[in-house]
Amino acid sequence: LRQTATPVAMAMAAKAQMSFGQRLGSWAASPTGPKTTHFWGPVANWGFVLAGLVDVNKPAEKISPNMTGVMCVYSMLFMRFAWQVQPRNYLLLACHACNETVQLYTFGRWYSWYSSQPPAIEAKPAGKAA
Repeated sequence: LRQTATPVAMAMAAKAQMSFGQRLGSWAASPTGPKTTHFWGPVANWGFVLAGLVDVNKPAEKISPNMTGVMCVYSMLFMRFAWQVQPRNYLLLACHACNETVQLYTFGRWYSWYSSQPPAIEAKPAGKAA
C-alpha cells in the first residue's frame, strides 16, 4: 500500500529544499515577520523583562508592591491574548511568561521582607489635653 503525503509533510519537504535566503524572505513576508506588530510588539515588551531583572538587585523595602502586582496581572492577560490571537504569537507569549516569572519573584521578595517587619506602633493623635 502506498501512503499519500500529508499537506504538512509536503510543506516541510518543500521548506527543506529552500535556501536560507529564501526561508528568510518567506519569514519576513509572513504574518508574524518583522514587518508586523506581531514581531515588534514583543521585541519592545522585552524591556519590561529587562527592567524586572534590574529590580532583582533592588532592596526589598524599595519594591513597589502595587506596581509589581499590576505587572503580574498585565503579563497574565497578555499571555492569554498571545495564545488566543491568530496567528498565535509565541514571541509575545514567551516575553510575558518571562516577565510574569520575574515579577512574581520580585513580589515574593517584597512579601518576605514585609511579613518579617514588626507591626507598626500607632501614634496617638495630637489633641487637646484632658
